[in-house]
Amino acid sequence: QAQVVESGGGLVQAGGSLRLSCAASGSRFSITTMAWYRQAPGKERDLVAIIRSDGTTNYADSVKGRFTISRDNTEKTVYLQMNSLRPEDTAVYYCYVNGYGGDWFDRYVEFWGQGTLVTVSS
Repeated sequence: QAQVVESGGGLVQAGGSLRLSCAASGSRFSITTMAWYRQAPGKERDLVAIIRSDGTTNYADSVKGRFTISRDNTEKTVYLQMNSLRPEDTAVYYCYVNGYGGDWFDRYVEFWGQGTLVTVSS
């Protein structure tokens, strides 16, 4: 059974930086899209950044110019570099991965990580 595991969350002061990592492991599958979502207390889970298999990226307006998403296809890992953090970035950050698995790589699969808490103090 495949799984994704995030790391890198923590407490940081406003203006600081953190780097989140998410590694996919387990059953054989090819990854198509990797993304980061976040959910603040009492709010819905929102897309923060996405990186596709061709390397194209998109960001939520609130993080453009401050966050950078990247991936290492060999290691099946996605990163989120977060700079100039603000208190409103405080949330649980979730990694999302989709792709194709099975013996013939024809079965669509998607996985969510367990979440990692990022707290930005003012």
